[in-house]
Amino acid sequence: MSKIKNKKRDLKYYLSLPYTIKLIPEEAGGFFAEIEELTGCMSQGETQEETLKNLEKSKKMWLESMLKKKKTIPMPEVMKEYSGKFLVRIPTSLHKRIAFLAKKEGVSLNQMILSFLSEKITVQEIKKERYKAASPSVKY
Repeated sequence: MSKIKNKKRDLKYYLSLPYTIKLIPEEAGGFFAEIEELTGCMSQGETQEETLKNLEKSKKMWLESMLKKKKTIPMPEVMKEYSGKFLVRIPTSLHKRIAFLAKKEGVSLNQMILSFLSEKITVQEIKKERYKAASPSVKY
């Protein structure tokens, strides 16, 4: 069993986790911040420091509310574990087309799908990086 599962999951535990903070300068001045994994957990302030301090207060209230309601609290993205396996159902016509392309390329069906997914994700990441370069938001 991992150390994460053995820890007592109380307020102190969740407050110590490395959640993803998005800090965005506002056009009219000041800043807006949110914790990406905790939907609705956000705050504002005049300076970055004030905004992050306010966000910590919001995070504490958000977590207290979820614990009181006995709701599931998401883990930080960096702590999630992935198996490398997932099941996807696709139309038979698409399955046939991918299988044909894989055979033509001399690779397995899994390898062909991995290639397609990797290529698509790379294109999306390049687009996102170009957008981020034009956008003033900051992630912590």
